[in-house]
Amino acid sequence: MKRFAPLLLALATPALAETPLPPARLADTQLPDPGREAEAKTLMQSLRCLVCQGQSIADSDADMAGDMRALVRTRIQAGEQPDTIRRWLVARYGEYVSYDPPWSWSTAPLWLAPLLLLGLGGAVARASFRRRR
Repeated sequence: MKRFAPLLLALATPALAETPLPPARLADTQLPDPGREAEAKTLMQSLRCLVCQGQSIADSDADMAGDMRALVRTRIQAGEQPDTIRRWLVARYGEYVSYDPPWSWSTAPLWLAPLLLLGLGGAVARASFRRRR
């Protein structure tokens, strides 16, 4: 049984990651002003969930995404501009939080990886077609 303890702990880790706390107040509640809510939604669609990494904070069910949605709505409701909120989140969490990070040496892999993978796929396909002839 001791041999399986690390495996059981690894399998239980996702269940332990959930918090028993209720979601933040504005995590799943829309703002009363439709214009402000539209600004918040647009910003939330452009921010990456740091837990899920493949979803925006608007689409994610992760607790952290809920906290980030509540933060965005609270700041939008207080009158802050979406660009100001985005800059604050990028300063806090890094360029990775944005689905559209600006070009820099730290974000170069995000921009170049798809091109490199496409080129690699083309080379593999070309080699495969040559072997068939």
